[in-house]
Amino acid sequence: MTNHHGDFIWYELMTPDADAAARFYASILGWQDRPAQAAAAGSYRILSAAGTDVGGLYCTAGDPRCAGLRPAWIGYVGVDDVDASAADVRAAGGTILMPPTDIPGVGRFAMIADPQGVPCYVMRGAVDAASTAFAPDTSGHCQWNELATADQQAALAFYGGRFGWQPGDSVDMGELGDYRFLVQRSTTIGAVMNAPPGGPPPTWAFYFGVPDIDRAATAIVSGGGTVHHGPAEVPGGSRIVVASDPQGASFGLVAPPATG
Repeated sequence: MTNHHGDFIWYELMTPDADAAARFYASILGWQDRPAQAAAAGSYRILSAAGTDVGGLYCTAGDPRCAGLRPAWIGYVGVDDVDASAADVRAAGGTILMPPTDIPGVGRFAMIADPQGVPCYVMRGAVDAASTAFAPDTSGHCQWNELATADQQAALAFYGGRFGWQPGDSVDMGELGDYRFLVQRSTTIGAVMNAPPGGPPPTWAFYFGVPDIDRAATAIVSGGGTVHHGPAEVPGGSRIVVASDPQGASFGLVAPPATG
């Protein structure tokens, strides 16, 4: 089965120290890494969990295009037509950060930003093999995509219009408003929330699945990362951690409800 327009299909870490980042995430998520086979891929690695590819790691060191870029995770959304999607993004008030570009043997992609300035990639793969990088019930894969934005309603309209995402149920967050779930083809893929005043700038946060949140939190600190929130239980019983790796890229972890 191929992915559908609007599916999250890939996650990429942009970091200045690929070796250190690969070791760090391997210690927490058990990921393996290998060099990519695509052209000009000397600075790109493929991350896999239990033999399944779940993301990429791009080393920004020495790339003048990345000067001043802070380490970060960025998501890829699959689309039917990259050029048409880029034009649609621009018409809807978004920005094209990198125009549609081909990677031989991989596919065509573009980097965009929504009207609030939050970036992601849109991509059409060279083949129709399905990506399972997002798999809500599989450890080692991304299980949740969370957007903190300066304008929740505008973001819901923008992404709904571009990718077909629909607002689902919500959780009341008091002064911050509601935490509105995102639904893609009957699957809840994440949520949109208003960014806290005085907090980090609007951004996507990606939560990767682990079997034991307490053990993972300990591994984050042991590996030189920082736990900013958690372990904490969220509605539904899952337990989460919000953290950053030693190079400063933010990420989240999610685990099943505690037992016993």
